[in-house]
Amino acid sequence: MPSRRTLAIANSQHTVRYYPGRVLAYAVMKQLLLLTFVAFASEAMAQDAQCVPERAAMVEIIRAYARLEADALGPQGISERVLEAVGKTERHRFIPGHPSCSVAYMEAPVLIGKGKTISQPFVVALMTHLAAVKFDDTVLEVGTGSGYQAAVLARLVRKVCTVEIIPPLAEAAAKVLRELGYDNVTGKVGDGYEGWPECGPFDAMIVTAALGHVPPPLIEQLKMGGRLVMPLGAADAPQQLTVIEKITPTETRTRSVIPVRFVPFTRSQD
Repeated sequence: MPSRRTLAIANSQHTVRYYPGRVLAYAVMKQLLLLTFVAFASEAMAQDAQCVPERAAMVEIIRAYARLEADALGPQGISERVLEAVGKTERHRFIPGHPSCSVAYMEAPVLIGKGKTISQPFVVALMTHLAAVKFDDTVLEVGTGSGYQAAVLARLVRKVCTVEIIPPLAEAAAKVLRELGYDNVTGKVGDGYEGWPECGPFDAMIVTAALGHVPPPLIEQLKMGGRLVMPLGAADAPQQLTVIEKITPTETRTRSVIPVRFVPFTRSQD
């Protein structure tokens, strides 16, 4: 017989004994953990809720920019499917330092460190639209940056493979994407000029840095009928946002869309 009082709960199979002190301590600990979780969740939800109007306004600005580029995009503008994905993607989560909602969703590029930027929302939406991705596609992104473009793509396709040459950026992006549950995005550190053969072949590609020519390995890894969207031109001058469509194994069709300004394409020194 235990020296301290016990409580017993019996059923047809066995008897389980509970000590009142331990029960109370366990209940208190469980309640504290629950309150901590609720506090963190409430803080995250509050931040997201604060950014909802800014995110909606951002989408309307993208629509307006698309109307201004009707000559290049046609009267239909950017597809509603792409706009919906952009409208649901929390851009503020992909900018270091947790900026205000107004800064996170303004129509402008934002510095993310290491001399790199997160592209302005219209350009992200435009490149995604021009890639003409479908639900079952596998897409390559060259230049992960903060992970924002990969997150937008992940809402639209089956699989995103993204390559970043700067390790701290790749690691930070992978952390945010993992925390937000983007489990169809796979990333690695490497020279994106070489593509990612093991992850392909690819239905579409997006390159987020400027180069004076199209990397041949990317064309090789692009499926027939697939599209590569990238800024073409020198780093110290305006570039042309360009769509390269693979027609045959040895033939491509190229179309310039609008002038843009991107950071230069970084190559490995090895």
